[in-house]
Amino acid sequence: MPKTMQEPTFLILTALADGPQHGYGIMADVEQISAGRARLRAGTLYAALDRLQDEGLIAPDREEVVDGRLRRYYRLTEDGAAALTAEVEALQHRTKVAARRLAAFPRPRGGAAPAFGGLR
Repeated sequence: MPKTMQEPTFLILTALADGPQHGYGIMADVEQISAGRARLRAGTLYAALDRLQDEGLIAPDREEVVDGRLRRYYRLTEDGAAALTAEVEALQHRTKVAARRLAAFPRPRGGAAPAFGGLR
């Protein structure tokens, strides 16, 4: 059974599924995709990009110099797209199961679901 993809990996691959981006663009896109819930720091991002590149999920696309600084763009590979597709399908399956079970969950009078803190 394949292991579940970590959220930062999922978000980075999702950002690159829209096309090649440089590091700052990926960081901004991850924050937007996650509705501000996930913010990657530069060190975390570049370590993840190195790992994803080593795993063959992303590849360098091109480099350019902007304001005297080198900007490297990364792109999703076929293997990266396949891994992201598999994770999306797994998430969709888990979401359907959870939604189906919640729909059958007994509700107290008044229809409000119990708070998670009240679980035993």
